[in-house]
Amino acid sequence: MPRSAKPTATSPLALETRAAPTPVRLAAEAMGSGGDRNALNKLNAAIGELKALAVQPLLQSAVNALRKQDHQRGGEWAMKALEQDERSGFAWYMLAIAREMAGDFKGSISCYEAALALLPDHAELASNLGRLAHRLGQFAVAEQLFRHFLARFPDNAEGANNLACALRSQGRFDEAVEVLKATLTRDPAHPIVWNTLGTVMSEQGDPVNALVFFEEALRQDEGFAKARYNRGNMRMAIGDIEGSLIDCETALSQTTLESERKMMQLSRSTILINLGRIGEGWDDYEARLHPQFADSTQFVTDRPRWEPGCDLAGKSLLVMGEQGLGDEVLFANVLPDVVEALGPEGRLTLAVEPRLIALFQRAFPAAEVGPHATFTHEGRSMRTVPFMAGRLESVDFAVPMGSLLREFRRSVSDFPRRERFLAADPARVAHWREVLKTAPAGKKVGLLWKSAIASAGRHRFFSPFEQWAPILATPGVCFVNLQYGDCSEEIEHARRELGVEIWTPPGIDLKQDLDDLAALTCALDLTLGFSNATSNIAAACGAPCWLISTPGAWPRVGTDHYPWYPQMRVFLPPGFRQWALVM
Repeated sequence: MPRSAKPTATSPLALETRAAPTPVRLAAEAMGSGGDRNALNKLNAAIGELKALAVQPLLQSAVNALRKQDHQRGGEWAMKALEQDERSGFAWYMLAIAREMAGDFKGSISCYEAALALLPDHAELASNLGRLAHRLGQFAVAEQLFRHFLARFPDNAEGANNLACALRSQGRFDEAVEVLKATLTRDPAHPIVWNTLGTVMSEQGDPVNALVFFEEALRQDEGFAKARYNRGNMRMAIGDIEGSLIDCETALSQTTLESERKMMQLSRSTILINLGRIGEGWDDYEARLHPQFADSTQFVTDRPRWEPGCDLAGKSLLVMGEQGLGDEVLFANVLPDVVEALGPEGRLTLAVEPRLIALFQRAFPAAEVGPHATFTHEGRSMRTVPFMAGRLESVDFAVPMGSLLREFRRSVSDFPRRERFLAADPARVAHWREVLKTAPAGKKVGLLWKSAIASAGRHRFFSPFEQWAPILATPGVCFVNLQYGDCSEEIEHARRELGVEIWTPPGIDLKQDLDDLAALTCALDLTLGFSNATSNIAAACGAPCWLISTPGAWPRVGTDHYPWYPQMRVFLPPGFRQWALVM
């Protein structure tokens, strides 16, 4: 094979992320693509040096197709090049880009690895491999690949940016900041670095400072779509919903890559719901299912998909729970409407999180309820219903639970004032009422003060435990611990610093025994705290609940209350992190 000219060094495509509250707990990141215009321009320049090779016209055709976002044709031209020369590193490189654009991340990694083996001096390949490893959650692997690139190009700002992203994703925020600061000290004119610095602030729950850095990125490059999108997310976090929508829609107009558009469309769904444009929001929410969206879950049923307008009367419908546990409970608000639409001749099958089966079966006794199962295939999250194996052909339609909201919850007036839509076990409620008599005297108030999810700056939605002091000082109240996970530090703080005993109910696993947890909340006088799975379960079962909400919390659907749970009383701080007045 003729020896190719040594390719010129090119800068890696930099990782860019968003961190925003959305209708679901999403961890998707706009990390870029090997098909980025700048990357393809540089690749095209390198291919121009290969004119002596017979495969050069085929490679040129592949680049031209990829520039038009036509990954299918780009992949076909790359394959033709490989048929002529299976050791063409550039053909493997372009096939990798095509597979990545198609959403085949595992296949893409294999192609990048083949390209890197054939083009060991083409350091951008290591960066691309690192970017895909990062996308698949292999953050330590990504870190090593980015360090490999930086060893060759130590002053490359985009390479440093990518390394900072990998460090940030491992929770090593101080190290990430140091890498970014060193880059900006050498040259502050790097909008992508300012943008990533903003994402680090966001991950640490500091949207105010994150806004400052996104503003600087946009000052340097007003056409920087991801920085504008990120700024919009931070605006929503502090309650500037109108400004958030302007930023998100402007970013969408500047973005052509489908995977990034779906990410932004999903974020826009949150904003629209917050503005009370609920139906439009749920329509945008379908972006979560698009195969080009990096964090999409594919629901594997091989049955026709239910769509709004499909008549359900007398049909057999499979509804699959999705997203986090709290959202799976929240979205179940729509199921009584579905049962009514199916009518007496219809049949409902529910696939839910295994810990929720008893709760759902009791609430919908005529339905068949079983567990869904989730696995990862070639970097993709796949959800199935194994308990329906061999029987799926009896189902007329299948649908993820959240998609039902497009028809049944298009406005605030569509939320019925039902006392409950799930049902706790009456015998266990009676049991817990007896057990609670052994607790200290006073009204029995269940307490929830944090989330077990520590990523994506989620703690910004929860006040520091110390700010609970005025509540814990309330006389005539016995506070009952409903907080799952390790909370020994907070309980000891309440005992040592405030002289308050938070009573822990005996004989229950607050994380695993969700049916018993539902009964416990129904036996209490009140459940009080922030939104998490437990507060959703309590409210769905009709238990008295007081919720501390936050600016930009989408489940309020543009109101000052939670239409999902009519009995729930909502307390809203006047601004971001202004907890004192609420407490």
